[in-house]
Amino acid sequence: MTAVAGALGPATQVPVPPGRRAALRTTGLLLGLVLLAVVVLASLAIGTRQIPLHDVWSALISPSGTENDAIVRQLRLPRTLIGIAAGAALGLAGAVMQTLTRNPLADPGLLGVNAGASAAVVTAISLLGVESFDLYLWFALAGAALAAILVNLLGGSRAATPVRLALAGTAVNAALFGYVNGLQLVDLGTLETMRHWSVGTLAGRDAGLLVKALPMLVAGMLLAFGLARPLGAMALGDDSARALGAHVGRTRVLSIAAITLLCGAATAVCGPIGFIGLMIPHAVRVFSGPDPRWLFPACALYAPVLMLASDVVGRVVVPPSEIEVGIVTAFLGGLLFIHLVRQRKVAQL
Repeated sequence: MTAVAGALGPATQVPVPPGRRAALRTTGLLLGLVLLAVVVLASLAIGTRQIPLHDVWSALISPSGTENDAIVRQLRLPRTLIGIAAGAALGLAGAVMQTLTRNPLADPGLLGVNAGASAAVVTAISLLGVESFDLYLWFALAGAALAAILVNLLGGSRAATPVRLALAGTAVNAALFGYVNGLQLVDLGTLETMRHWSVGTLAGRDAGLLVKALPMLVAGMLLAFGLARPLGAMALGDDSARALGAHVGRTRVLSIAAITLLCGAATAVCGPIGFIGLMIPHAVRVFSGPDPRWLFPACALYAPVLMLASDVVGRVVVPPSEIEVGIVTAFLGGLLFIHLVRQRKVAQL
């Protein structure tokens, strides 16, 4: 139990004077806006074909029908917008997940959202013959929701504790991924089709998918931001949260709903992309602190920066081929996870 308690404990924060904390938060958010603008321009300009920034600007403002205009408007602009939306959703979902479970090593996948979405999509492909990415969206959302509900029920529903939720999520993840792997092994056609979805990528995704998923993404973001105050109280412990007037059971259920909407919709559009929800909260706590009222907006701002930067890196490291963004974030996230585990010495506790 000591190992679990150590993993579930909040990250150590160095005390910062209130005046300096306010300046850090403002500076951090402004820097995030600048970085987001830079990576958006990079995403529009960099790829197999390099496009000068003035041509990118012309394609966006006054297109003249050139080949560069078509590349920017039809290929890279939808890819960039999807990266911004999915990145913000995954980063915010990670912040909610870590705050809810009081586990700095938590990732949205801990609730089985990614596994549920993957299981639903592979079922649609293998057993129902579905081949449309538009239909994958709804199957993925339904699977993510069902997995999150199952984890919540196994964890004790309104009486769930962070430890029970983590254990239930681990069990559901293992069972669902076993199911997915089993179906893929017995049906090679499913394996080939699923391969293009399950790797996690922004390439080849239609902007229409984003439009269809946008209501779920917006609803999840609004719900998450609305829960910032009660989740901040729950970070002090359930008893302290109740003393402060927070409704613990309702907040936990609504938080799971927000994570499901955010991570489920992003997964449905891009496929499962891991570790963004793990990395970004750790990065932004340097200036935002642990208060969810500042942590959540910072994560929603910086996560698209990481998503688009990883996508750009994947385009240029092995030209003329590309490495999918899910592979790049998994590599970076794996390194961070190892660092965090070693830093906290979880294995020795």
